Amino acid sequence: MGFFGWIVLGLIAGAIAKLILPGKQGGGWFVTLLLGVVGALLGGWLGSLLFNVKIETFWSWQTWLLAIGGSIIVLLIWGLITRGRKA
Repeated sequence: MGFFGWIVLGLIAGAIAKLILPGKQGGGWFVTLLLGVVGALLGGWLGSLLFNVKIETFWSWQTWLLAIGGSIIVLLIWGLITRGRKA
């Protein structure tokens, strides 16, 4: 799967991660979707590196779980960084 596929997957995974992890993370939906792309790339990279998961196809459940999991982790970290900020 190419870089464009990971961007699309990340946008969707970011939206799903926001639904799973509601809260007041700073930045709104646009930042959440960008963090979803970062999380999907991170989740896919770590999954292929640590667990030797093949992530070549867009419709693979492993790919989706790694992308959503990575997005949730990035959103959690972002929430910790932006906690207490008024914006």
